[in-house]
Amino acid sequence: MQKSNSYLPQMALILITVIWGGTFLAVQYALNFSTPMFFVGCRFAVAAFAILLISLKSMTGLTLKETFAGTAIGVMIAIGYGTQTIGLQIILSSESAFLTALYVPLVPILMWIIFQKRPALMTWIGTALAFIGLVLLTGNGFSSITLSYGQALTLICAFVIALEIILIGFFAGKVNLRRVTVVQLIVASVLSFACMPLVGEHQLPAFSWPLVFIAVGLGLASALIQFVMNWAQKMVDPTRAAIIYAGEPVWAGLFGRIAGERLPLLALFGGLLVVLGVLVSELKFKFFENKKES
Repeated sequence: MQKSNSYLPQMALILITVIWGGTFLAVQYALNFSTPMFFVGCRFAVAAFAILLISLKSMTGLTLKETFAGTAIGVMIAIGYGTQTIGLQIILSSESAFLTALYVPLVPILMWIIFQKRPALMTWIGTALAFIGLVLLTGNGFSSITLSYGQALTLICAFVIALEIILIGFFAGKVNLRRVTVVQLIVASVLSFACMPLVGEHQLPAFSWPLVFIAVGLGLASALIQFVMNWAQKMVDPTRAAIIYAGEPVWAGLFGRIAGERLPLLALFGGLLVVLGVLVSELKFKFFENKKES
């Protein structure tokens, strides 16, 4: 299958995963100067402007299908990043990254529900490991599984990001990459600003240069991440792409530790189980490929 054997797109996804892992700590720092949804709106406004600058000529051919695709993906981005950013006010960036990684086992399960593509056995095993890791991450143990407000929001984020990856995979190859990326980033920015009153953000934060620098930096990073995701997923199927993204919490945890974050030992073990569950899901590819060849 050409999709799963395209190494250049997979390497590109690995690179943006490293960048993505570093954004958690940067966003958490930015919240010292901004409210969550305002920052998300600024971040994707910068990203949209950056992609628009290199896509002006191609925008004249925008179709209704591309507008719909970009809008659908943009809504997922706004909800996903919005809930994640609000959650980062409460929980550590490394904990947020591990919880967000739960979107990986969610992708094949949601594809089963939506497209009737039955997950392989290893997907279910990986999902079980990830769930155990989630329980340990919450710090409550199996006797009382309760979530804090920040943890609950981050789980919503994981679910929505899984839907975003499925949507990108569904539309990849059927639409113009640049036009859809511009539309989705504009929609994500506008929707984030529009949601500010709904989450209690009734005033704009005071101007500060650190906020400007972080918003511009993360906006450019977001532009690169979204553009590469849209390009690479023309050749990498959604489930494999989600598995590659599993490296994101590892990098986020590393960056967080360098910055002085220290998760409790049990929560750290839970995070490792989440990553292990994510990676176990990949075993089904080689297993079935070898089975077919024999």
